[in-house]
Amino acid sequence: MPEGHTLHRIARDHSKWFSGQEMIATSPQGRFEKEAKKLSGRKLLQAEAYGKHLFYAFDGKGTPKYLHVHLGLYGKFRIHRNAPPEPRGAVRIRMVGEERSFDLNGPNTCELLDVDGFGTIINRLGPDPLRSDADPERAWAKISRSRSAIGALLLNQSVIAGLGNIYRAEILYLLAIDPKRIGKKITREEFNQIWEMSCKLLRIGVRYNRIITVLENEKPLSRLKSGERLYVYKKTTCSRCAAAIRQFDLGNRKIFACDRCQH
Repeated sequence: MPEGHTLHRIARDHSKWFSGQEMIATSPQGRFEKEAKKLSGRKLLQAEAYGKHLFYAFDGKGTPKYLHVHLGLYGKFRIHRNAPPEPRGAVRIRMVGEERSFDLNGPNTCELLDVDGFGTIINRLGPDPLRSDADPERAWAKISRSRSAIGALLLNQSVIAGLGNIYRAEILYLLAIDPKRIGKKITREEFNQIWEMSCKLLRIGVRYNRIITVLENEKPLSRLKSGERLYVYKKTTCSRCAAAIRQFDLGNRKIFACDRCQH
């Protein structure tokens, strides 16, 4: 499932390419035909991301309406230069702008929302480290009271929005924090480090359009191969101490950690 940097990169690019344009919306697959007709011909105001959610705001008669997208495991966008080609696969919605178009295939969620519906989703999410309006105190309040493992809490989108399985493993490894330690035993200083590291790594992810956590490298970050970008996720040996990396289930996902470094 894409992590937060991917959604922010998509929102940034789609705002740049489509904002201010009257979009033509269709549903080649047919499952979103009724909703597409409601959007077609309306001006896209902006695309924005919040955690792993995308929201496209359209103008309207007094009240903007939102196209809400959650990609899930299989969702994928395809960008075309106009005129777009024949739809490929089951395209839930096609949006055609002045110079470019995009197709959306296989999303977990694709729906229209009014302002109240938009607010309901935003209110259930934790702060997003990539947003300027993020309030980390909300995350600290939940973590500092919780008896759940910090490794599980970092996957909980109501605690911090946008972090996924790779970022949680890499952040905890970089900060030498045992993923199994409960939230109540995370110090305020450690939480501040978790938040700051989340902000830093997610911003790098947006810039390079991939997850990169190995920052001390002779190569430019843009030239790192896939096996060189991460410290611990799906690795077998710790690069710090050469101990075996252990993988185990935490928060219904596999996590990778070094028992020697993250004690």
